[in-house]
Amino acid sequence: MRQKYLLKLFTVAFMFMLPLGFMAQTIKGKITDKSGSALPFMNVLVKGTSIGTTTSDSGEFSLNVKSLPATLVVSSIGYKTKQINVTDTSFLNITIEEGDESLNEIVITGSRAPARSNTKSPLPIDIVSSKDLVSTGQTTFDKALQYKIPSFNTVQTPVNDATSLLDPYEIRNMGPSRTLILINGKRKNLSALLYTQTSPGRGETGSDISGIPTDAIKSVEVLRDGASAQYGSDAIAGVINIILKDSPNAGSATLRTGITSEGDGEMFGVSVNNGSTIGDDKGFINYTVDFSKTSLSNRPGTVDAAGEAADFGANIADVQEFLSRRPDAGNINGAPETAAAKFLINGSYKLSEQSNFYFNAAFVNKKVNSFANYRTPYWRTVTDFPYLADFFPGDNPNTAGGYDGYVPTFEGDLNDYNATVGFKSVINDWNVDASFTTGGNSQTYKVNNSHNRNFVYSPSTWVDANNNGTIDDGEVTEGSQLYRENSKKSFDPGGTSFSHNVGNIDVSKILSDNLSVAFGTEFRYETFEIIEGELGSYDGGGADSFAGNSPENSGQFTRYNFGGYASLNWNPTENLTLDGTIRSENYSDFGNAFVWKASGAYTINDKYTLRGSLSTGFRAPTLHQIYTQKAQYSFVPGQGIQVGGLVNNVSSQAGLLGIPKLKEETSTNFTLGLGGKVNRNLSFTVDYYSINVEDRIVLSTEITPPALPAFDGLSDLSFFVNALDTKTSGLDVVIGYNKIELGDGKLGFNLSGNYTIKNERDGEVKNPASVAATGQSVVNATQEALFFTSRPQTKWILGSTYDINKWGFSLNNTYFGKTTFKQQGLDANLRTEFTPKVVTDLGINFNATEKLTLALNVNNLFNVLPEWSFKAENAAGTAIINDPAAIKNQSNLITFNQRYSQMTYDGYHFSQLGTMFNLSLNYQF
Repeated sequence: MRQKYLLKLFTVAFMFMLPLGFMAQTIKGKITDKSGSALPFMNVLVKGTSIGTTTSDSGEFSLNVKSLPATLVVSSIGYKTKQINVTDTSFLNITIEEGDESLNEIVITGSRAPARSNTKSPLPIDIVSSKDLVSTGQTTFDKALQYKIPSFNTVQTPVNDATSLLDPYEIRNMGPSRTLILINGKRKNLSALLYTQTSPGRGETGSDISGIPTDAIKSVEVLRDGASAQYGSDAIAGVINIILKDSPNAGSATLRTGITSEGDGEMFGVSVNNGSTIGDDKGFINYTVDFSKTSLSNRPGTVDAAGEAADFGANIADVQEFLSRRPDAGNINGAPETAAAKFLINGSYKLSEQSNFYFNAAFVNKKVNSFANYRTPYWRTVTDFPYLADFFPGDNPNTAGGYDGYVPTFEGDLNDYNATVGFKSVINDWNVDASFTTGGNSQTYKVNNSHNRNFVYSPSTWVDANNNGTIDDGEVTEGSQLYRENSKKSFDPGGTSFSHNVGNIDVSKILSDNLSVAFGTEFRYETFEIIEGELGSYDGGGADSFAGNSPENSGQFTRYNFGGYASLNWNPTENLTLDGTIRSENYSDFGNAFVWKASGAYTINDKYTLRGSLSTGFRAPTLHQIYTQKAQYSFVPGQGIQVGGLVNNVSSQAGLLGIPKLKEETSTNFTLGLGGKVNRNLSFTVDYYSINVEDRIVLSTEITPPALPAFDGLSDLSFFVNALDTKTSGLDVVIGYNKIELGDGKLGFNLSGNYTIKNERDGEVKNPASVAATGQSVVNATQEALFFTSRPQTKWILGSTYDINKWGFSLNNTYFGKTTFKQQGLDANLRTEFTPKVVTDLGINFNATEKLTLALNVNNLFNVLPEWSFKAENAAGTAIINDPAAIKNQSNLITFNQRYSQMTYDGYHFSQLGTMFNLSLNYQF
């Protein structure tokens, strides 16, 4: 039935889109270098207009013009510009010579070289085309990068809550907040979400890159180097610059559908990308509309009865009876149900020969439905809460009133927007770029099928279900048909929002053949809001599963910063390029930061380039980290779910604890690399990196609160603190061997990898005096594992492509190296390790016509799943492993009695959903 449905869907879509083509005079051609190698990413523009396109991976292009003759301008950074007079529609073969231009770091530009990793730039940069992203078969941009950039990692969190809206990502194991995201070279806003779960990314926030529609992206540049001197805060690990499509006439419509091998996680999506000229060909607008829906995927484990009985003090017979009907204890965990609507435009208008107005804007709405842990009838019992039997009726005859537990839902509503308007001009040979950027992210939540166990009992008036009379608490007995008059099952816990407004002025000039200068300034105003929840969501402990924001923890918080930079590019000889940049910033809430960067590249000969950089960097504490304060539910090994507190650094509770105010992180970055284009087929880059971070901001581990009224009702508390100095180093490798003629087709290989040499704490933990005095630490073994070993120690991607006639084949093998965890509750003599695995992805494309392409992707072809095991730290650990009862208890502690047996409660290193089938139909306008 499913296959018939998909066939009918694509047939209807095909018939619908056939009339969408149009007739026009078309110029087609192919661009190559002097060796005959095809040049992708080349810009082809009709002179005097905004009509243009870029070449495909095969170097070919096609564009429509109103009339002939016309003049084409072919250009790309790194190549000499060439003009071609076109008088008819004959196929054009155009040869372009390499130029001496070097990459300008003020804005990372995206069309310099055909190799995915730039071999001649002073810095390590990966260039990923839109075709590369689509070829992964992944449904979101962040997951596509996961399978294209070895140093980039992101996975879904085991316990979703608010993190179901977007997953933490990072470059080089540095956390999501140390990678800066740019849209067309301009800073994108942060998400409103602060990750507080015990999983990778804990205590940090990042931009919502999962919401960017893949079909709107022309290419992506990943700068794998510290760039705070150029861009300011957050660029300690690197920069991801997302370049939007800019064609006015090369549009397409795409239908996508997919399903997992387990028969769940059904996905359906439709997107349209198209463009148009503006004002008699003086400008263009390119737009993308994308709608998608992904159903729930559920991967629960089989729950252990003995562990449950011990955790909840329950009768083992009651536990066994319940689990006999619900072996997974009713848990729902995997990938949540998600619906998304995405809108994006990008455009430009030529004001004069020297001036250009540009703009882009995006809006994303995402709705997510996920679930908390199931509240079993022996966990939330009618003995403790008599009204539950009527409030959550069930079908268990062994429990009074038939109560059989309940599962609270978590529903999230995310809105994300960003927009830039700017003006570029050449004034007296000075290049001037002035722009204004605004952006924001809001996330509000809803909890259903839950209750507030404390709020329900106060005041003490109950309503009799039979005669509507009222009685007092003392008359309430187990099994009574009673309910609270103002009891609720649905709660509005509030949420969070973040926004920024950014003004930029960038000025540059080529002073001579070997010297250029640039300088600029940036003003940024940020607002973070903690949105208050309704009374029942937070009063008396809050809604069961997810407490709301109380008035005293809510509010709006702002800051501004002003920064400026200056840079110099010098070519003292033909083979040597040197760059230097300094930057100073002033923040309204913590003061000044001054950073610098020096980089250079030496071309040994026409084939090899040696490059390196040395820089300092900084990251300002986010407003989220400074002001977030709340009570939250979390799993405590051996104790089930407990209420803990997060106190902020400017609160009265922080004063009682002696917690210092947050200050900026600082870093020192060093890179050294070698790039080479050995011949027309073979290219490579190898880069060593070292990143030392001082005063790294962390969300502390849960500590025991002091016996003070301010901390009543909390089992534990945590807070943010500059607690660590860290050292990270590693190697990035990219090797490409392409354009190999095989039969009537061309074969290509690409091997890329990241290997972490060192990722560890440098020196002692910087504990506040009040914490040290109690013998506790803000960073424990669990925290260190999340920071340093919870991402793969090494990750490699071996890809191959073969294009022949109308067919295209791709086969990618991604090797995920081991990750190591020290989960909360795990015996100190043990650790857990996730076994290295290879995930294989297969892609098949069929170009049915010039305009219609069918694509099938089978991700995780061999259904490889995460797998972990215990490892002993010493002889005592070996003894535990050899004791079946002891090791079972340890396993129960870190998986919530096997609810998360495949992943453990803290995380894993790649998706646990197994094989996924994705089918798409693309029609070119």
